Amino acid sequence: MATATLEKLVSVPRYSTLRVAESADASVHWCHMHADLAAAPGRACFKPALVADILQYQGQLADRLRRERSLGDATLRHVVLASDCDAFNLGGDLEYFCDAIRRQDRPALLHYARQCVRGVHAFHAGLDAGAHSIALVQGDALGGGFEAALSCHTIVAEEGVGMGLPEVLFDLFPGMGAYSFLCKRIPPHKAEQLMLSGDVLSSEELHKMGLVDVLAPRGQGVQAVEDVIRGNRRIPHARSAMHKVRAMAQPVTLEEMMAITEVWVDTALQLGEKSMRTMERLVRAQYRRHGEHAAAQA
Repeated sequence: MATATLEKLVSVPRYSTLRVAESADASVHWCHMHADLAAAPGRACFKPALVADILQYQGQLADRLRRERSLGDATLRHVVLASDCDAFNLGGDLEYFCDAIRRQDRPALLHYARQCVRGVHAFHAGLDAGAHSIALVQGDALGGGFEAALSCHTIVAEEGVGMGLPEVLFDLFPGMGAYSFLCKRIPPHKAEQLMLSGDVLSSEELHKMGLVDVLAPRGQGVQAVEDVIRGNRRIPHARSAMHKVRAMAQPVTLEEMMAITEVWVDTALQLGEKSMRTMERLVRAQYRRHGEHAAAQA
């Protein structure tokens, strides 16, 4: 869905679920999720294949950026997480969850959760390479999709987008970073209210709450991201220093997030049939949503 106007070059290698690109000067890197949905109906969620592709992309890009820094290149790099679909991301793979919970497969759920946490923490940490992470939200960001956006340093969202944490609808909680990241932006009791309400709020409401940094008119999200990048090019050292200060003053450690995933897994394994049926209804709705969108685009 996101289309940058900056001159870009397609990066290699190619990924099955991602479309990645970079600016001509290699200072801006774009990572578009759900590239595979253009070819076949599916769900715009964090399927294991998407999580694996993101981790591989992050690792390769991080190695490259660290090498460049070691050679004295002080250019501030920007990594933009966006989507090729009408949704930013609808969250965790509920179909995978249902299967693992019915089989009581704790190792499978824990592995999935830990992989997700590694991905969002990498965006939060600027890939451990001093990068500025930006989430461009042009479609709904729910559950893990909202967590992924919250993990980034800057959230740019277009007007009319829905964002929230609906996991309470099936008696679960968002366990891949939501609480940790929310509490860095709003008071803890407000974070808990948001998580336990299950409400999906508009990007306008979240901007007023301080959870969205930049609110852009519909269709102008890419331009807003480019404006953010241009603004930071004037203050690269201040921006880099601010990331370091934030990490010291408001740390979100990987260890903390991994411990929370243990609570999430143990809670998920206790869910009953009613919760399973609710998740399965949501899965069917996700399939219908993309199928209808693909038909409209044909």
